[in-house]
Amino acid sequence: MDELSVVIVGGLHADARRAAVARLLADVPGSVVLHHDLATAAAGTVVRTVRDAGGILSAGEAPLVNDCACCALREDLVPELKRLAEAGGTRLAVVELWDSVEPKAMAEVVAAGGLTVTGVITAVDPALVLPYLGNGDDLAERGLAAAATDRRTVADTFARQVEYAPVLAVADSEEADDEDRELLAQLHPTARHIPIGAGDRAGAPSLFASPLARAALAGFDVEAAAAAQHPACALLPAEADACGVATFVWHQCRPFHPERLYAALEDLTCAAARSRGRFWLADRPDTLLHWDAAGGALCVENAGPWLASLPDAAWEMVPPLRRAAAALDWHPEHGDRCQHLVFTSPGLDREGLGRLLESCLLTDAEYAAGRDAWKRLPPAFDTLLEV
Repeated sequence: MDELSVVIVGGLHADARRAAVARLLADVPGSVVLHHDLATAAAGTVVRTVRDAGGILSAGEAPLVNDCACCALREDLVPELKRLAEAGGTRLAVVELWDSVEPKAMAEVVAAGGLTVTGVITAVDPALVLPYLGNGDDLAERGLAAAATDRRTVADTFARQVEYAPVLAVADSEEADDEDRELLAQLHPTARHIPIGAGDRAGAPSLFASPLARAALAGFDVEAAAAAQHPACALLPAEADACGVATFVWHQCRPFHPERLYAALEDLTCAAARSRGRFWLADRPDTLLHWDAAGGALCVENAGPWLASLPDAAWEMVPPLRRAAAALDWHPEHGDRCQHLVFTSPGLDREGLGRLLESCLLTDAEYAAGRDAWKRLPPAFDTLLEV
């Protein structure tokens, strides 16, 4: 099985995804594509196909598991990959995800099955980045839900697909302009952007025929990728401003007043196409809260305790990346508790956004009252956090 490399290729932009997969099939000798079509899930099955550059090699059905198409994919994917590995002759298995399936979950499933993930790629049409990032429709409304209980939206699913992958396969779109490309760049500034049609210069020595093919085999650390997605240590974008698109980074140590922040949530959520980060409330000083907004919808989640709230003995059980991230934000009084929110959007009103956020912090008098008084503030976020 060590001889089989697996690359995950996903994305809601189906045409771009198919073009990227076709490029990999054409450029990597001995490659096959494994795809589970979840569009048939309503009928009770998931259709699986395996194909190479010449056409379909095999097809079959996987039954639903707990009325969940994604669960069926998880149950069927690893056995199929192992079958390919044991049969031999396959250099690269391209797992082409169905539209709304997120690459993080599938990369972790493949790695847990003992196979080697050598790349994760999200295919993107830059002209569609803002329309998808601004689409607050439920996936179910678009026929893209992976289960009856799937409550994700188009916008938040697309954002996670883009932000998880270290490689973005970018379609050559005539409709895309500089603003579209800049928005994509600011959403995930550390990603490598590879045009799907890009090839090497004539005469350049290369084992494979395209940068995309080499990226598919470059290597991928599933555990490190998961750690980098945790709200406490996520590598958030830096300040940027170009081509009409801006990224505003807001970093403060003072806690939010729960009622004032709650009252401002709608304005803050709609201020940018995408916003994310971590924050803390005065009445919940030990709770790290995750901010995740796209398409005009906000998700606030309890992401566990701040490290400063843990006993010293518990620090040994915390991953090194988490401890390193905490050290960067460490405050002599509050420890790693902080407000670190990032807003990215065309036409972003940085000054207005900054003023609104500042107005939600504790005033000097409220701050001076101390933590016992903070904990008595009205718990405005209880309903949102389902407490």
